[in-house]
Amino acid sequence: MRKMTGTILAAGMAAALAAAPVMAADINEANISVISREDGSGTRGAFIELFGVEEKNDAGEKVDNTTVDASVTNNTAVMMSTVAGNTYAIGYISLGSLNDTVKAVKIDGAEATVENIKSGEYKVSRPFNIATKDEVSEVAQDFINYILSPEGQAVVEENGYIAIDDVADYTSTGAEGKVVVAGSSSVTPVMEKLKEAYAEVNPNAEVEIQTSDSTTGMTSTIDGICDIGMASRELKDSETEAGLTSTQIAIDGIAVIVNNENPVEDLTSEQVKSIYTGETTVWGDVLQ
Repeated sequence: MRKMTGTILAAGMAAALAAAPVMAADINEANISVISREDGSGTRGAFIELFGVEEKNDAGEKVDNTTVDASVTNNTAVMMSTVAGNTYAIGYISLGSLNDTVKAVKIDGAEATVENIKSGEYKVSRPFNIATKDEVSEVAQDFINYILSPEGQAVVEENGYIAIDDVADYTSTGAEGKVVVAGSSSVTPVMEKLKEAYAEVNPNAEVEIQTSDSTTGMTSTIDGICDIGMASRELKDSETEAGLTSTQIAIDGIAVIVNNENPVEDLTSEQVKSIYTGETTVWGDVLQ
């Protein structure tokens, strides 16, 4: 009982410290808590590529130089809650998933907004793709046609993502059956909204969404476990060679996030790279 009480008190004190306002001296001396996504995450793959954390070695092989001291989270929600609960944390998420529990910092002076991505001012963006193999079922194709229609792309825009230009008018075939969609936790939120909107135009269809990561989604599509895979990155050569066909359904920004109490407002691309490779370890080094 005594041990449990001590644990509860310790947890309460930790929560209070995490929620306490940040004093300038504290943040300057504090170690940066680096939070990253798991291997296989499309968001991680895009992040390390866009910020130069991934580099080629002498053999021409890509190497992920994310610091070994980084804590790894396995989905967008856990990433956000981890940063929200740690005053000194830094992480990254899909821009479309951003809410007021965390703060997105400017990158190279540009705010992470849809408008700035469209203008090219904010350069940290990546595609949202779906992937299929061979011939898909009639109902799966009907759902895909809806996603790529003006109506589907309106759903994309309403939820904070950037629509694609290549759309076609949609009329439901009324196809019946189940569609299994699996993969990226970053794509999942907008796919859930597309599923809801599609149900209104074709109530005969059932769409099931299974959330994991981009690589698992592609593997599941290759293996025939799902009809449609979700990836928050471009497909790998090995995936296309295995028979997958990729279709872009949206463009998304990657927001670099910190705790709301952190005074940091703006980072350069080089500073983000330096933090994630472990070269910069103290907040004071980027606040000067």
